[in-house]
Amino acid sequence: MSSRKQIYRSLLIILVFLDLMVILDMGIKKMASNIPSNIRVLVGTEETFDFDLPVEGDIETEQVDVFNVDNKQNLNNKIHINLNKPFSIQSSKVGAYSVDLKLFGKFTLKKINIDVIESVEVIPSGMPIGIYVKTDGVLVLGTGDVTGSDGMNYEPALNILKSGDYIVAIDDVTVATIDDVMNYINKSNGESMEFSVRRNKEIIKLKVTPVKSADGDYKIGVWIREDTQGIGTLTFTTTDKKFGALGHPITDMDTGTVLEINQGSVYTTQIIDIVKGKSGEPGEILGVINQSEKNKIGTINSNTTQGIYGTLKENSNKIKQDDVMEIGLKQDIKLGKAYIRCMVEKELRDYEIEIEKINLNPSAENKGMVIQITDERLLKVTNGIIQGMSGSPIIQDNKLIGAVTHVFIQDSTKGYGTFIENMIINTK
Repeated sequence: MSSRKQIYRSLLIILVFLDLMVILDMGIKKMASNIPSNIRVLVGTEETFDFDLPVEGDIETEQVDVFNVDNKQNLNNKIHINLNKPFSIQSSKVGAYSVDLKLFGKFTLKKINIDVIESVEVIPSGMPIGIYVKTDGVLVLGTGDVTGSDGMNYEPALNILKSGDYIVAIDDVTVATIDDVMNYINKSNGESMEFSVRRNKEIIKLKVTPVKSADGDYKIGVWIREDTQGIGTLTFTTTDKKFGALGHPITDMDTGTVLEINQGSVYTTQIIDIVKGKSGEPGEILGVINQSEKNKIGTINSNTTQGIYGTLKENSNKIKQDDVMEIGLKQDIKLGKAYIRCMVEKELRDYEIEIEKINLNPSAENKGMVIQITDERLLKVTNGIIQGMSGSPIIQDNKLIGAVTHVFIQDSTKGYGTFIENMIINTK
């Protein structure tokens, strides 16, 4: 009997120990999540942090008299930081630094990056824009059947071309449009063709043999796309004629992938209707995009996970300009009242919102804040956040701190926002 009790006691001790280990592991992970993996500070500006955590680390830098913590310059190319008490960071030069943080100064916790970025003079916008982009190559959406001239069904491209591929050349001849692809295939006379395809950023060569279809043309059974367009919101412009918009990437509706673009433009747009959002059905801004040179605002240079970026036309007078505003970094943001700027009532207005949550280490970079629309006027017009409002600037304490990026499908009054610092770095 005593032996059985001893076994039970040992098992109980093991279970308690395992429970404690799980609790400890959860606590350490929670602690790590409270420290941003990436800290940004503006060059020449002192930023103060207060994590109140038993964590320490060393910043390695050879830049004497450039980077300092608590006004202490580096010693032996290292600057020590202690997250258990408030500390300040300041740098007189743009740069990137890394810190290996240790719990109690002994146990490795995580590695963080400190980026010193240039201060940028931005002008918050909120203006709706029409967006048009051409893909860099011809995007493959998927493959399908071809009914041959013999009445049989064939799938020439099955398991060769894949959804998300970009066709950039056929038999070493560059293709840029759907017409290019179809014309070259139709000239094949059924001979095998070599497709140059960009897949996961790498160019690969693939052989596909077209089939003569029932209508007499040669086909390979592939669905393709060369461009897309839509309506979004201009987040900001800069004093040196750059712009940022959307806060999230332009993705292909069929493949769900971020579009790799060759060129693009933004235009003024005329809003013709507002479809209110409701539970399970996001609303939408409906508008007309006039793709004329007269209505062109600027050129899109890049499509990133943090939005689209480009250059404004010289002497463009289509953008409603406002005063230059400071940017607020994520450490400046507070829970509580803020504003979004958008134009759903024929003129730009600021509408009150509530910042409900700030995630310093979001799973997706453009979901750093959870916001809720509280302004009764905006709720009356849109029922909350609707498609087309992505990119609407978020303003708090007279600083541009972010942009609206997503709406909660089941609650259109709520959505996500990205930190403006994530967008600013893409204008360089």
